[in-house]
Amino acid sequence: MQSLTLIKKRRKRRRSEGRSSLPVLKGYVAARRGEREEMQDAHVLQPDMSSLLSALPGQVSRVSYFAVFDGHGGARASRFCAEHLHHNLAKKFPSGDTENVDKLIKKCLLDTFRQTDEDFLKKASSQKPAWKDGSTATCVLVVDDTVYVANLGDSRAVLCRMEAAAAADGQRRSVTLALSKEHNPTMYEERMRIQRAGGTVRDGRVLGVLEVSRSIGDGQYKRCGVISSPDLRRCQLTANDRFIILACDGLFKVFSADEAVKFVLNILQEGIVEQRPGLTEDEVRFEAACQQLASEAVRRGCADNVTVILVFIGF
Repeated sequence: MQSLTLIKKRRKRRRSEGRSSLPVLKGYVAARRGEREEMQDAHVLQPDMSSLLSALPGQVSRVSYFAVFDGHGGARASRFCAEHLHHNLAKKFPSGDTENVDKLIKKCLLDTFRQTDEDFLKKASSQKPAWKDGSTATCVLVVDDTVYVANLGDSRAVLCRMEAAAAADGQRRSVTLALSKEHNPTMYEERMRIQRAGGTVRDGRVLGVLEVSRSIGDGQYKRCGVISSPDLRRCQLTANDRFIILACDGLFKVFSADEAVKFVLNILQEGIVEQRPGLTEDEVRFEAACQQLASEAVRRGCADNVTVILVFIGF
């Protein structure tokens, strides 16, 4: 039997060896109220949430978390998610020398969404009158160099990956990879589930009212087939990856995913950059790209709230 001290030393050595090869991650956020009376979006940036975890699995060195929540019917559900979901995740995250960490992380994400939904619904139903708020949720969890995306509703996450080889003109082309799947009642599988539960879809909405078919909260629609089970995607980061855009539907109403990626790339490639004390040139460019992307969505006529998180990826 190996001593506990020896196991801990080996685990510490593995972490210190792995940490140097981890991608550098830095998140930037821009939020615009648009023409809405209230800002109902919420967001969280946790580039390193290790301090929230009781213990990391032996082979894991770092866990990062970025999330956007787009509320409807009020801001209470989105704010509740922003306050509680990552803490629920931290409590359920696998620890110790466990086998099949990938499977455990996916189970952890499913359990976390269910727990957060149950907790909010319990709080909402105890109010007088009962809260009717709901929220989409798109969460990007980066475990070392593996990205897990859990989402429900119509907020989205996309990855910008550069082609390994340059084209004939010497430029490397960008590829836009979808990291999430939208859930709306017009999709066949979503509509069938809602109808089997006794609900109806009218004018592309659940009961003619709710635009999304999965959400946290929305207690009055849970009996109609609206669920809180997220879609899960997994992606391995590479040295060719530049950034992730994580945003509510306010952005994607006026930008295609590819347009948003190219808009950011154009700003990152601009020749002159204004120096700002304490920030590197890359940091200034990414901050500007994030802010300008959100502002451009409003300029293009999006009246909805707009929240954009831009996650820099560096190797």
